[in-house]
Amino acid sequence: MTGRMIDRMTGRINNSSAISVKNISFSYGKNEVLKGISFDARPGECVGILGNNGAGKSTLITCLNKILVPKTGEVYIDSHDILKMGRMETARRISYVAQKNEISQITVFDSALLGRRPYIKWAVTKEDIRLCDTVLEQLGMSQFKLRYIDELSGGELQKVMLARALVQQPKLLLLDEPTSNLDPKNQHEMLALVRELALERNVCVFIVIHDLNLALSYCDKFLLMKDGSVFRYGDESIITEEAISAVYGISSSVTETNGRKIVIIDCCRYH
Repeated sequence: MTGRMIDRMTGRINNSSAISVKNISFSYGKNEVLKGISFDARPGECVGILGNNGAGKSTLITCLNKILVPKTGEVYIDSHDILKMGRMETARRISYVAQKNEISQITVFDSALLGRRPYIKWAVTKEDIRLCDTVLEQLGMSQFKLRYIDELSGGELQKVMLARALVQQPKLLLLDEPTSNLDPKNQHEMLALVRELALERNVCVFIVIHDLNLALSYCDKFLLMKDGSVFRYGDESIITEEAISAVYGISSSVTETNGRKIVIIDCCRYH
């Protein structure tokens, strides 16, 4: 079965290179922000994109989504180069949730329905409506669907933006700091939900995230970025005291509790 493997956890057959990022570079004028970024991921995986501010994390995912145009590189989903596709065709494969979202007086349901734009031709169909209802129910937002989004809490608004992204039926979901404005309870609820939906829908998720312990709790792989380059990429084994020191310039202890790897930052020792 060439190029495919069975996931031992889920029993599903996955394409081992369904998402492939190759040699992505980007510059703002003479300032080179991304320097030949390459890595692969599989359906159902959550990939945490980690690094200091200015490392190029948000620039990377906006290049993958073609909000920014890379200087060099290719992005393949199921062997199709996204960077050579039109925007509507790209939107059927990739959805993106920004760190900050514009708040307007639109209902929760209508906001989610905007995610169907890549598929709507002449009018909204019963299938479009059914998909929105299904996703809002999965996210526990059905009771809010006629409420205006400017009346929602931060956690509720994040769920609406996630609903909009999911009704696009993407193969790759890009999340830029989805927990940055949430309290600890909502941070864990949001990422647990993202992980569950990634597995259920066989969607690959790239998450720009600052909290190392949240990333370790919910991500399968980790892309450590430093100065616009890939410092390391792999499973949780790459999250070491040496790597944290090199990427973040801080001392830490990496240990385990209840079978989970955790990072304890030494606040008194900075490099």
